[in-house]
Amino acid sequence: MSEAVLPMSATPVATSRAPTDWNGEAMRRRIALRYAAERRFRLLGLCAVLISAGFLAFLLISMGANGARGFMSTQIKLPVDFPRSPIMIDPAMLSTNPDQVLANANLPQVIESSAQAAFGKDGDDYISSGAVAALRKAIIADPGILTRKVTITVPASAGIDLAAKSDGSEADEAAVVKLEQARALSTGFNGGFLTSSDGTDPTVVGIWGALKGSLLTMAITLALSFPIGVFAALYLEEYAPRNRWTDIIEVSINNLAAVPSIIFGLLGLAIFLNMMHLPRSAPLVGGMTLALMTMPVIVIAGRNAIKAVPPSIRDAALGIGASPIQVVFHHVLPLALPGILTGTIIGMARALGETAPLLMIGMRAFVASPPGGITDPATVLPVQIFLWSDEVGKGFIEKTSAAIIVLLIFLLTMNSIAIYLRNKFEKKW
Repeated sequence: MSEAVLPMSATPVATSRAPTDWNGEAMRRRIALRYAAERRFRLLGLCAVLISAGFLAFLLISMGANGARGFMSTQIKLPVDFPRSPIMIDPAMLSTNPDQVLANANLPQVIESSAQAAFGKDGDDYISSGAVAALRKAIIADPGILTRKVTITVPASAGIDLAAKSDGSEADEAAVVKLEQARALSTGFNGGFLTSSDGTDPTVVGIWGALKGSLLTMAITLALSFPIGVFAALYLEEYAPRNRWTDIIEVSINNLAAVPSIIFGLLGLAIFLNMMHLPRSAPLVGGMTLALMTMPVIVIAGRNAIKAVPPSIRDAALGIGASPIQVVFHHVLPLALPGILTGTIIGMARALGETAPLLMIGMRAFVASPPGGITDPATVLPVQIFLWSDEVGKGFIEKTSAAIIVLLIFLLTMNSIAIYLRNKFEKKW
């Protein structure tokens, strides 16, 4: 057989390539451009961090400056001559029912006449409406003052309070000077802001009612969303069959995590209030509504944490004779718990700051007393901040900032506890 002869055009032709000149002008220019691009990228990243830090610093400084004044209150030392005051009270009846007796004792007229006698005809304008409560407490603590002249410390009006903090009108600032000359004015920490509830006078409002409502609502949310979310994640990841229905459930859960919060408010309104007739504006309904919103986040985070547990853990447990349920609850779940707690932190932090779903179920009502239980009318911190920010009184501005500080402290405390638990249960393999 004759050998095949390749045509001349098919013969490989050796090509020569000039070596790269690493020290040449063109290469040095390319390297310089590459380094310049890297410097620009680092500069843009630094600028982004500085801008974010600047906005955060502005927020904290502005909230701190206004909020610090919200934690302070101005007090007036009011002389009250009970024998000459228009008080209508029988001291002997105070031992039986003091609240009822003092409710009909004409205490507002006592405050007005005493203020006019001490500070002039406009003296009653210097006193807050909360002075009646201070006078009531003083009488209950010592009924003997009804027979003599005493000096009672009462809260100043909103105008005097703002003027004492250098934010009032000229007339109020003149009144502050007058009160300071009489040594009747003092400014100190407002303990009542942490122990009182909502009101119409910014000098006597407090955050305790909304804070207690938030605590009860978050407790209901956590008690419902955490166990249900974890068990749902365990079932979907460890036991559920892989079929079309499971895929539909997974897609639905992922979509629910991105649904606007007001939709969950409409759902809570339709189910819990209109169908189940649960009490409106109660922490029970608020917690159940927020649990619906938080549950998908916990399910997704729980599935990812369970999936991250190495299969060797399961194989080793099964190899030493553990049952499938023992594998899940004795080995898989403890190792996945830190990741589950991370998802819980995210979900609860989102729920704590939500306002729209709670507005839909009526938790924007004016609640003048703290809730006694999960079925009593209540409000929460975000809604209270929203209500105060909508008030026309200038004194509510600093109260709004102070309430935001309380909300941030509550959020940081809740996250710190969750992070501590996550680090405590975290295990390395």
